Amino acid sequence: MVVNLMELYLQRMRQRRPPYRKPEAMDQFASEFPYEPTPDQNQAFIDIENDLTERETPMDRLICGDVGFGKTEVAMRAIFIVVSTGYQAMVLAPTVILANQHYDVMSERFSNYPDIKVAIFSGAQSKDEKDELITKITNGHLQIIVGTHALLTERMAYNNLGLLVVDEEQKFGVQQKEKIASFKASIDVLTLSATPIPRTLYLALTGFRDASLMSTPPPERVAVKTYVSAFSRESALSAIKLELKRGGQVFYVVPRIKAIDDVLQFLKDSLPDVPMAIAHGKKVSKNIQLAMEKFSCGEIKILVCTHIIESGIDIPNANTMIVQYAELFGLAQLYQLRGRVGRSGREGFTYLFYTDKSLLSRIAMDRLGAIEEHSDLGQGFHVAEKDMGIRGFGSMFGEQQSGDVANVGIDLFFDMLFDSLSKVDHFRLKPIPYKDVQLDINISPHLSSEYISYLENPVELLNEAAKAAEQDIWNLMQFTEDLRRQYGKEPRDMELLLKKLYVRRMAADLGISRIYPSGKMIIMKTNMNRKVFRLMEETMASETHRNSLSFTGKEIKAELLVNLPDTLLLNWLFHCLADCYAIMPALVRY
Repeated sequence: MVVNLMELYLQRMRQRRPPYRKPEAMDQFASEFPYEPTPDQNQAFIDIENDLTERETPMDRLICGDVGFGKTEVAMRAIFIVVSTGYQAMVLAPTVILANQHYDVMSERFSNYPDIKVAIFSGAQSKDEKDELITKITNGHLQIIVGTHALLTERMAYNNLGLLVVDEEQKFGVQQKEKIASFKASIDVLTLSATPIPRTLYLALTGFRDASLMSTPPPERVAVKTYVSAFSRESALSAIKLELKRGGQVFYVVPRIKAIDDVLQFLKDSLPDVPMAIAHGKKVSKNIQLAMEKFSCGEIKILVCTHIIESGIDIPNANTMIVQYAELFGLAQLYQLRGRVGRSGREGFTYLFYTDKSLLSRIAMDRLGAIEEHSDLGQGFHVAEKDMGIRGFGSMFGEQQSGDVANVGIDLFFDMLFDSLSKVDHFRLKPIPYKDVQLDINISPHLSSEYISYLENPVELLNEAAKAAEQDIWNLMQFTEDLRRQYGKEPRDMELLLKKLYVRRMAADLGISRIYPSGKMIIMKTNMNRKVFRLMEETMASETHRNSLSFTGKEIKAELLVNLPDTLLLNWLFHCLADCYAIMPALVRY
């Protein structure tokens, strides 16, 4: 896992893309933001603009800020830069509700720019609707695609994807996270979160990932009052009546779908004249949308739901939240849920009811204590840190997202971590510059006059071949393909000339500085260590090549059965190094 994750980060560092140009309309787009940006927001704007317009490596930035603190506006500025340059942007959300929220906000925000078209893609659509959208996305007729994990299916093909925005990545499953990670190897990625999982937070704190922290609340926001106590029907009804009396609405949250019917029955018996609705993950998406629309416009006064509403709900008139069985929720979930109220400048109230104090585990008590303690605005980052302390941050490079680091101690953990990382170095190839490779084989192919006259500009063509070899193996392969496409299969002398370039290129990538024959022996001077050689030797496809190689000190020796003429020697070297080169993905090679 360490090797795979390091390969991903090192591959990203090796990836190059031209910096995006700053759009001419950028200042106009920024001025259309209807609110005064907070200082933290302004810094986040600067961070993402620098990432996109000044750096040549793909962006991988975490924007950490409370719900309602303007993370979406930061994402839209990044999207505007990318789509103005002709690329597409994908916005990925964990729930249909959150995806709809993003779609509505972005459709309105980009409405003054007719060339930028926004669409939503989710499981709620019919097959025909999805097929039509996929065609438009593939043809480049849509610039911004908002959706749920349906966007990660194999059917989806993008015309020119440049940016992935992921909202609340921790809410996705393992398979979706793997797919998201595969995108990170090649395109710009922006991750938004109010309470990142401990490992994501830790990667940001240690500099493995870039991060922008937004902890300054918008001027109109008021802190939500939080009460933690044992559940009683009287307390719950009192809180609901107080909110209804001031003309507001109520979220009533339970952790399990099967608990919803009992709660709904209790509320209907107690408040028979109050309109209510339910929302949970197993309801059909269109039904959830209808319930949310009715709640949003005030027809429904109490919404009984699961934690499906923790992300993306912005209902200014709903400012009281009851959470029953609060001990069954995670700390980040409770914090996110609380962020759904108190968004309009009106004071919000959250009541966290647990079942029985005597039955609470130590961790559940710590969670409830932490959420009560961190009731001020802008505390999401500190809640995530607290979560890291309660849960541990798990295997930083592994699949487990929380763990028992407290049992080991932070200092010892780091000693162990860096000891592991130092061992990775033993399995890394160290390439050398192409110009430093010396190939002592006496072959100087002379192209026939007939072939030279067949070529349009032979001198320029040979210079292009040398430049391609100096860049990397892929450019050299591309040159060879183009040559054959234009002029057909090359004659033997041109083939020998190309093989010399390939041998030097592969040698440079494998860390081989000099190749020379000595009788029946071919000697290759290298910076490779014995562990790398052994790993490479064990996985070579050709038994003939494997059996002929040995490693001594700083040399790889290949013992041949007979003395070969130079042309056959070059051919043998070409195939042997190609066999070694095929193993490179098994090594940390960047």
